[in-house]
Amino acid sequence: MSKTRRNSYFTAAAAASAVLWLAACGEKAPQEGAAMPPAEVGVVTVTPRPVAVINELPGRLEGVRTAEVRARVEGIVLSRNYTEGGEVKAGQVLFRIDPAPYQAQLASAKASLERAEANAVSARQKAERYKPLVAANAVSKQEYDEAVAAAGQANADIASAKAAVTTAQINLGYTTVTAPISGRVGRALVTEGALVGKGEATKLTLVEQVDPIWVTFTQPAADVARLRRQIESGEVKSVNGGARVHLFVEGSDREYAQTGKLLFSDMTVDPTTGAITLRAEFPNAKRELLSGTFVRVKVEQGVDENALTVPQRALIRTAQGASVMVVGKDGKVASVPVTATQAVGDSWVVSEGLKGGEQVIVEGLQKVRAGAPAKAVPFQQPKTADAAAAKQG
Repeated sequence: MSKTRRNSYFTAAAAASAVLWLAACGEKAPQEGAAMPPAEVGVVTVTPRPVAVINELPGRLEGVRTAEVRARVEGIVLSRNYTEGGEVKAGQVLFRIDPAPYQAQLASAKASLERAEANAVSARQKAERYKPLVAANAVSKQEYDEAVAAAGQANADIASAKAAVTTAQINLGYTTVTAPISGRVGRALVTEGALVGKGEATKLTLVEQVDPIWVTFTQPAADVARLRRQIESGEVKSVNGGARVHLFVEGSDREYAQTGKLLFSDMTVDPTTGAITLRAEFPNAKRELLSGTFVRVKVEQGVDENALTVPQRALIRTAQGASVMVVGKDGKVASVPVTATQAVGDSWVVSEGLKGGEQVIVEGLQKVRAGAPAKAVPFQQPKTADAAAAKQG
């Protein structure tokens, strides 16, 4: 092949290659310039539904009745007559104090009463004898008046002596210390041989009635006022039969088996805390609840017939507050600040930020950002079996 023909061949081959390369680039350019399809996200549509208005508050258990057992007379403790930590009935003997000094005081008071009664008989008889004599001028009017006064004084002495006998009997009775109420009795604060009641009413033990038992807790006054306004306006429906209270022992998620009832809410606000004191009552037949224990209570104070809720997994919390991502009517994602007031199951009740009808993103939050387009599809809750398999996998 000549040199001229060989050059023509290479020139034609190069031209053909250039045409093919340009054609390939022309086919690829539109593909690279095409927009990515919108990210697919699972959404739930916010719709109103009835939700119980529940407030979770800290509280403390206390006995319905609490009685301090104290020595009411001075003396030496002879015996303790109960089992510490056990149950006692009202009137049951708890302690015995040496009764000997008070037995002697009672005997002395009775003797004084007998002497006063004898003196009264003599004074009364003398006044009766003087009565006819003064009419006959056998005795002076002054002597008669003195006899009558002496008889009256003798009667007063009898009354005083009777009071002394009663006092002595009461003091003697105080040497037998009994339970003022039925309930659980605490440990003894004194032992046999101890001197009690010297200058003060010595505390001996404590008796508490813990069935039923009370829980006292506080709630911000602003929350109480807002709830009352909502009930009055019809926005929240009051609970039939009064507010129900659920109890959880501090440090445990286990709910107490019995439901309590709200007894009262205080009429005044504590100026130091801005809170109102409330009290609920729980049955405690098995003595599972102990006085003084710190607890958490959940109070059902009403029913919001048109509450707006979002799944807990949809709520985003940052330093700026809580928010949810929604897909708008224009197909774009927007971040909406919300106020989440209480948890209900696996959802949050939203009091501010949503109006209902919004499509809140539940699944695929990591795929989108505010302002980006998204394809909203109804969120499908995983079946229990699938969820369990996913956890095991």
